[in-house]
Amino acid sequence: MSKKIYLFVPLFLIALILFSIMSPINTLSNDISQKVLRLHILANSDSKADQDLKIRVKDNILKDTAYIFKDCNTLDESIETANNSINIFQKSAENTLKNCNSKYSVKVYVDKEFFDIREYKDFTLPSGYYNTIKIVIGEGKGHNWWCVMYPAVCISACTDDFDKVLTKEEKKMITSKKYIPKFKMLEIVNKLKNKIKS
Repeated sequence: MSKKIYLFVPLFLIALILFSIMSPINTLSNDISQKVLRLHILANSDSKADQDLKIRVKDNILKDTAYIFKDCNTLDESIETANNSINIFQKSAENTLKNCNSKYSVKVYVDKEFFDIREYKDFTLPSGYYNTIKIVIGEGKGHNWWCVMYPAVCISACTDDFDKVLTKEEKKMITSKKYIPKFKMLEIVNKLKNKIKS
């Protein structure tokens, strides 16, 4: 047997055990990730100046786009709206960079990407693949900032906005601290799954 097979077999067995244990919470977590649109902003680097610039971009984008998703009633509507509004996000970010005398480029696009478990004030989102409005400043190698655009938690800072898209059980999961250890275990499962796939 090759070293790869020796490594793969225990990984596969561990993954199978974890998949079976985590199956119910994995199902709920997948349901949550399919109901949310996230905003993800990556700074050029981790320097203080670049991180400060990221926050300036974030503040102006939230201000300039606060109205965009107010009439969206579904995730599909919000994704379509995001795709149709890329130029608004782009212009807001570019204007901020210009006003800050920054020469960085900025890229804005709607994508689906994997997130690790993330805690945000009064709620925690499990790891998984989420629809995302992604904004990359310069090289995009710095620490990121994220929040939820649909439902409009970014704008309202109120977890009650989740009521219109999540079930009671799903909302309980993301707002209760007792689920965080399970989310962390699920993150390990997802990473193992991705490792096996690759």
